[in-house]
Amino acid sequence: MIAFTDKLPIDEVLPRVTAALGDGRNLVVVAPPGAGKTTRIPLALLDADWAKGGKIILLEPRRLAARAAAARMAASLRESVGETIGLRMRLESKISAKTRVEVVTEGVFARMILDDPMLEDVVAVLFDEFHERSLDADVGLALALDAQAGLRDDLRIVAMSATLDGARVAGLMGGAEIVESEGRAFPVETRYLGRDSNERLEEAVIRAVTRALAEEKGSILVFLPGQGEIQRVANFLGERRLPADVDIAPLFGAMDRKEQDLAVAPAAPGRRKVTLATSIAETSLTIEGVRVVIDSGLSRVAVFEPDLGLTRLETVRAARASVDQRRGRAGRMEAGVCYRLWEEAATVSLPAFAAPEILAADLSGLALDLRSWGLDDPGKLAWLDPPPAPAWKEAVALLRALGALDEAGALTATGRAIRSLPLAPRLARMILEAARHGEAERAADLALLLSERGLGGTSSDLSDRLDRFRSDGSRRARDAQRLSASWAKQAKAAVRREAEADLSDGALISMAYPDRIAKARGAGGEFLMANGRAAAVPPHDVLAKASFLAIAETAGRAAQARILAACALSAEEVERIAADRIETRDETIFDAQSASLRRRRFRRLGAIRLAEQNLSVEASEENAAILARGVAGLGVARLPWSKAQEQLRDRIAFLRRAEGDDWPDVSDEGLAQSVEDWLAPFILGRASVAAITADDLGAALSALLPYELTRRLDLEAPAFFETPAGSRHALDYAAANGPLLSVRVQELFGLSAHPTLAKGRVPLTLELLSPAHRPIQTTRDLPGFWAGSWSEVKREMKGRYPRHPWPDDPAGAAPTTRAKPRGT
Repeated sequence: MIAFTDKLPIDEVLPRVTAALGDGRNLVVVAPPGAGKTTRIPLALLDADWAKGGKIILLEPRRLAARAAAARMAASLRESVGETIGLRMRLESKISAKTRVEVVTEGVFARMILDDPMLEDVVAVLFDEFHERSLDADVGLALALDAQAGLRDDLRIVAMSATLDGARVAGLMGGAEIVESEGRAFPVETRYLGRDSNERLEEAVIRAVTRALAEEKGSILVFLPGQGEIQRVANFLGERRLPADVDIAPLFGAMDRKEQDLAVAPAAPGRRKVTLATSIAETSLTIEGVRVVIDSGLSRVAVFEPDLGLTRLETVRAARASVDQRRGRAGRMEAGVCYRLWEEAATVSLPAFAAPEILAADLSGLALDLRSWGLDDPGKLAWLDPPPAPAWKEAVALLRALGALDEAGALTATGRAIRSLPLAPRLARMILEAARHGEAERAADLALLLSERGLGGTSSDLSDRLDRFRSDGSRRARDAQRLSASWAKQAKAAVRREAEADLSDGALISMAYPDRIAKARGAGGEFLMANGRAAAVPPHDVLAKASFLAIAETAGRAAQARILAACALSAEEVERIAADRIETRDETIFDAQSASLRRRRFRRLGAIRLAEQNLSVEASEENAAILARGVAGLGVARLPWSKAQEQLRDRIAFLRRAEGDDWPDVSDEGLAQSVEDWLAPFILGRASVAAITADDLGAALSALLPYELTRRLDLEAPAFFETPAGSRHALDYAAANGPLLSVRVQELFGLSAHPTLAKGRVPLTLELLSPAHRPIQTTRDLPGFWAGSWSEVKREMKGRYPRHPWPDDPAGAAPTTRAKPRGT
């Protein structure tokens, strides 16, 4: 074993690590930050008998961490990176025949094992910081375990982390041994500063930085969710009068390598540094001199929406495991302080761990990779968290749409060509399609800008980024340009060249994201995408003036999505590019304002309305149903009901209350719910509510009642009541206390039984009137009235109306509608 000059906590358990792997077992190592697991374990395995002549692969979740780990291990061997310790990343590779340990990023390893399932010459694969649970790490472990089970039973697999559910991971790895190490951390005091809901994040951070500089010594590490916040805080701090010995250093993944190296380097003697970092600084990095951490408590994650095929960036609360890791950064070298920009009580509600990326990612690349691995079912691999079914289904559907899979789910020649490019399937398909028309180089550059952050600037306009990228002479840009050129060359070799076409950047982007072609909504920078989602740029943004966009990236929630990367499109380009997906459809709608039908012909691209034309409304059952639904929305009371029809509805409603559901519901609400059934058949050819007639309503109402109910209606709830005097009076079925007959009392003389409705169930309410048609009594018991209070009524009325009869026995008297002749 290599003799190390310095002592680290992990050294105490290295014999257990080498012994477990020597027995051919998989291993889980749980060790806190600063223990030394990243750099010590790979070097300790080099002299093992089983490792001689073979390579050890160390996976790191981020390039900065990979470079730092490789540099530290090489320095401990007094070598340069590229000798015993190698480095392999997308834009940087330092490998030689002497290399025994390869430090690779997780995405690079996934492609390594897919291209070489045997992992020739590899004796061990070490997954560092596995708790971060990136999609590439989960895929890499699943494929490594599968290769171990079927091809390489001598392969050693190690999962390492500071915060890991060791037992769960060990179970996935076939009962792997768990080795735990103590860390080397100094005490860290936690101070909760809180943040008012109205206070901008940047303002809270500046407040905390100013306080920390005044209260504490040493350098400061500030955790922010993303590049935008970092740049704004850096600008604000630059405008303030900070102490003269303070330097500001941003740190995020899209930075140039030299800038990153400067950010993680210790402050110069006699100076202090404020490093503004994303979660890139949570693990695998040690920034010397830092003894103060300021934590925003926020992280930025990619969230995939399977129903839309859209990945957006969302700012979320960091998990407890993350904030604990951040806090620990203040105690790596000496006792430190952590300022948290939230209330202490809120810590309890933080999620324990960040959600694994596989649960919220676009799985189209995974689905394509597994097809090339020979699997059509992800359930055949070992996962800590299996791919969600909806996202998997959407991924397979997308691959079919891209031509990567046939209807049977088999990999096509196009699929193999897409798989050969180390890009997301959409971007790979864009380069291949562009290559057919002589635009492979431009498409490859656009794909690189979308997969490598920071190149070409941060403008939302990808065309502007592309111009800046092509004129950038920095080392990182030159490396990226060479990589892009290799993709273009590879694509041109994979397809047959067709006629050249002058394709704009927007046209190229729409090849990758046809569902994200978007049309402007006015002139304020708001757009509607073909997939139905809205997104916007600020009104002053150059893209705000575009009529159409091809959108590649958005951030934020659906209701307030912000466009991060897009290109302008012309209306003519949209017509040409999306010709096979533009639909022409005639549509009739009900216009509530005019209470009429409007028929229009629309040309649509998904949810986007490209053009419309007014048409005449034709007579059809569909249009009648639309008008009927419009009536329901306005309220059936808007219809021109006649008094007879209103009474008919009241009669039916009365019998429904009295006898039950045999009778239809003709209330406003009931008719509105069933409007397509009872009204639509009788308004065929009508184009507005005003055109509906009382005759239409009469026919519709009559049709509601079958013959038997119509017969019973007249018997049980007649419209009129014929008095003993032979007169006919309409009954009021809408009266508050039940059906009502208002009639002069003389017309009911001779009636000894009280009239009833509904087969005798309901007594008719009688409003008895004087000869002047004024109410004198209301009763539901006429015989009782005759025998009771009639005598008193008679006495009072006889003096007022002497020409009208007021008999002592009204039940036996002759009814009349007339007064006595004068003089009698």
